[in-house]
Amino acid sequence: MTLLRIVRMSFQPEQTAVFKQIFAEKYPHISRFEGCLSLRLMQDERVKNIFYTISEWQSAEHLEAYRQSALFNETWAKTKLLFDAPPKAYSLVDTVF
Repeated sequence: MTLLRIVRMSFQPEQTAVFKQIFAEKYPHISRFEGCLSLRLMQDERVKNIFYTISEWQSAEHLEAYRQSALFNETWAKTKLLFDAPPKAYSLVDTVF
C-alpha cells in the first residue's frame, strides 16, 4: 500500500527564495531515494510564504528510511531555520470502502 505524505511549511517571507533554492538542489536526490514514487512542491496561491511538499512512497517503511537518512537530516537542518511557524505533516493511505 502506498503512502502519501503532505508537509505544510510556513516560511519567513524573506526566506522563500532560499527555501526554493534548497529544494531545487535536493529535489533530484529526494525524488530518486529508494521508495519515493513522486515528489512535488506547491505554493499557496494567495499566501506566498506557505509551501507544501507532496510525496508518494512505496510504504511507510520507505518514508521512515528517508526520514532517518543523512539526506533528510542535512536538508531539514537547513530548511527548519527558515520557518516562521511549526510545519504540519500528514501521512495518508488509501481507504477501502
